Amino acid sequence: MACWLVKSEPGAWSWDDQVRDHVTAWTGVRNHQAGNFLKAMRTGDRAFFYHSVDQKRIVGIVEVVREAYADPTAEDPRWVCVDVAAVQALPRPVALAEVKADPRLAELALIRQSRLSVMPIDDESWAILCGMGGVTR
Repeated sequence: MACWLVKSEPGAWSWDDQVRDHVTAWTGVRNHQAGNFLKAMRTGDRAFFYHSVDQKRIVGIVEVVREAYADPTAEDPRWVCVDVAAVQALPRPVALAEVKADPRLAELALIRQSRLSVMPIDDESWAILCGMGGVTR
């Protein structure tokens, strides 16, 4: 199982929206690198749900329930989306400032490529971030 982080502007699609609908298509990605990460996602992979813009914090965990397919919001069929389901909220959201302050997380794309909307998270960093967020399972 691979681990990821997906970003959303809470005014456009929030964690509360995700929980309400449970499963949604992760659409609107128009960056080639992020699109390639969507194509690499497999059913069962987990991703942190990150509120971008003014909040800048990890707030939940989702699971990939459908692998990459043509994004229905795109005119170009080369753009893809995946379907994700809400798994759980983080008991304690993890702010970007906390991530940046932890030297063990210095190589994360969240820090090094801050504009990327979909990115991989290595297993060690996943465990660290889960710990910071109070996730015990």
